[in-house]
Amino acid sequence: MTQTVSDFIVQRLHQWSVRHIFGYPGDGINGGFGALQRADGKIGFVQARHEEMAAFMASAYAKFSSQLGVCIATSGPGASHLVTGLYDALLDHQPVLAIVGQQARNALGGNYQQELDLVSMFKDVAGAYVLQASSPAQVRHLIDRSVRIAMARRTPTAIILPNDVQEEPYSDPPRAHGTLHSGIGYSAPNITPRDTDLDRAAGILNAGKVAMLVGAGALHATDEVIAVADRLSAGCAKALLGKAALPDDLPWVTGSIGLLGTEPSYKMMMECDTLVMIGSGFPYSEFLPKEGAARGVQIDIDASMMSIRFPMEVGLIGDTAETLRALLPRLKPKSDASWRKGIEDSVATWWKTLDDRAHQPAAPVNPQLVAWEWSPRLPERAIITSDSGSCANWFARDLKMRSGMTASLSGGLASMGAAVPYALAAKYAHPDRPVIALVGDGAMQMNNMAELITAAKYWRDWRDPRFIVCVFNNEDLNQVTWEQRIINGDPKFEASQRIPETCPIHALPS
Repeated sequence: MTQTVSDFIVQRLHQWSVRHIFGYPGDGINGGFGALQRADGKIGFVQARHEEMAAFMASAYAKFSSQLGVCIATSGPGASHLVTGLYDALLDHQPVLAIVGQQARNALGGNYQQELDLVSMFKDVAGAYVLQASSPAQVRHLIDRSVRIAMARRTPTAIILPNDVQEEPYSDPPRAHGTLHSGIGYSAPNITPRDTDLDRAAGILNAGKVAMLVGAGALHATDEVIAVADRLSAGCAKALLGKAALPDDLPWVTGSIGLLGTEPSYKMMMECDTLVMIGSGFPYSEFLPKEGAARGVQIDIDASMMSIRFPMEVGLIGDTAETLRALLPRLKPKSDASWRKGIEDSVATWWKTLDDRAHQPAAPVNPQLVAWEWSPRLPERAIITSDSGSCANWFARDLKMRSGMTASLSGGLASMGAAVPYALAAKYAHPDRPVIALVGDGAMQMNNMAELITAAKYWRDWRDPRFIVCVFNNEDLNQVTWEQRIINGDPKFEASQRIPETCPIHALPS
């Protein structure tokens, strides 16, 4: 049987170690789905209920697996529905490839149903690499470049496949290129800063009262962060995407920072004289030390992230774990323990405050109590996802992470509707681990509820079937209500904020 372009694409993605594709079918991408079927399970297809959810799944899969996330959709509205989830990947620096169909080459330029200028549509969100195939010989180049750029730059890319090209016989390009050896086509480089920059950074850190801020870039450097923090007697705050970078039972971990942050994090930032940012693009500079009040050192793999929130004296460009390991021998233990002791006292007081807040009476239940009581009950190695809105407040402040757990949410985009697709993607990244999603009733009604059908369809495929969704059912778009109170003093604009009860179990017939 002649190998089609679509057959080659599936084969090539498998060589690139792709094992799952999230998406929704349609006639504009039928060639791709036929090839997936003919591949006999080499790449598993996960059918979401909506393309936006598929793109969120691809973004979350990249986060939880550290591999490429792939989503697929048909032309026109199917392709445009992917955009929100791709922006989630863009703003959280995740490698995602979107594959979409398009009208046949000979049809382009006419006024056809569902026809969109997909290259123009994707060029902002996937601008690092977005191209449309025009001949079979191009396809190998398109796949290899889109995957390699997505992985190297940690960004979304997109390829557009006219439906007639999908079904044509595949042909190699005139000159061979991009050969994959043993399925390995990209290996991340080992990047560490120059010795002179490490020495300069160490001089700053050895002299000051150090506050550390860790983000998603520190998720794989927990041991190194702890070692450096202990050497410097530092306290450490966590950006939302770095919540799982450190366990919350460490007495010097001040918890979240920012709008959803803690009092100890704010106090530490206002009183330190040295700031270290590690793998974070934390967006709210008003929660960082005042300019001129502290010296700054930043560690990030991406040089373009340097000093975007705070004027850093030294920028260390490199892999977080490697850079911290290179920095550690240059750091001197602090002789005065009073700085860290003050942080630990502040953290201990804060946990008592949260305990008291969680146990304030409420009818039917105080939502903070739910997150507070979950912490000691969470299974080992649990993966936690959260939606945006007030449930993210309790996720950020009240939920305690333990060693071995991980967690994430839509960070830079802060989109509603991501928690359940994130949780589903987590089950494909780690099918042997329990997953819990925290969702507000607004997001649940918006689009998460339909994805429970996806869970029902696939849960038997997971080695550990535990998949839990906790819905904060307050019949209110609560975070927006709070914002309306802050802006104009009114309780809320009732017509915009009131939503139906999500789980009216009492109304069902017995």
